[in-house]
Amino acid sequence: MRAFGLIGYPLGHSFSKKYFTDKFEREGITGNAYELFPLEQIDQLKDLLASNPDLAGLNVTIPYKEQVIPFLDRMSPVVEEIGACNCIYIQDGRLMGHNTDVIGFSRSLLPQLKPHHKQALILGTGGSSKAVAYALKELGIPFLQVSRTPAYGMIAYEEIDQSMLESHTLLINTTPVGMFPDITKAPDIPYEFVGAYHYLFDLVYNPERTRFLQEGALRGAAVENGSEMLVIQAEASWEIWNR
Repeated sequence: MRAFGLIGYPLGHSFSKKYFTDKFEREGITGNAYELFPLEQIDQLKDLLASNPDLAGLNVTIPYKEQVIPFLDRMSPVVEEIGACNCIYIQDGRLMGHNTDVIGFSRSLLPQLKPHHKQALILGTGGSSKAVAYALKELGIPFLQVSRTPAYGMIAYEEIDQSMLESHTLLINTTPVGMFPDITKAPDIPYEFVGAYHYLFDLVYNPERTRFLQEGALRGAAVENGSEMLVIQAEASWEIWNR
């Protein structure tokens, strides 16, 4: 039996176990199982690996996409550059880190991307934001990162005004703000300056339409949640585990 799973904390919001369990049944894939492994501390990963010798692969979610890096034996070029990992291939006890968020985000973003979406604001600075930033660089889209505690090269939410939103028409939420059960919350930006020329992308997928996306749709903006991105990155993980 080959085992796979997801590490993070908490994991009540995860779709991964159901997705892979359904995939195994739908495609007649036998001898494989997918489980959730909520780790209160990333240091618990060592014990998890020791007690589950059949583990062949792991997905990584909040808050460990960056914290897991020191536990990896090898990293893909993308992980080396951005310092965030959401997929681990395990072979002979060695951990190889990958990032499938990049391809998941890019492929999900493109169908509604228009020529006037020339500059982006990335809301948040965690592991997912690093994958988004990498993808935007590949697409040639300049961006600014927005943080509650901005470091050098970032801006604060308070700096987002009408002028900023007129020039940055692609808005990407990489934070968990608005995720179930806190569905009344949304990133703190001046939505009154959002219009039909904007594209709001939220990596959150539960609820299907967060308040962030509701505010955009109300004003005629294109909107997209993270559900398709999750499916794409999950399938990319499966390909990595079965090379």
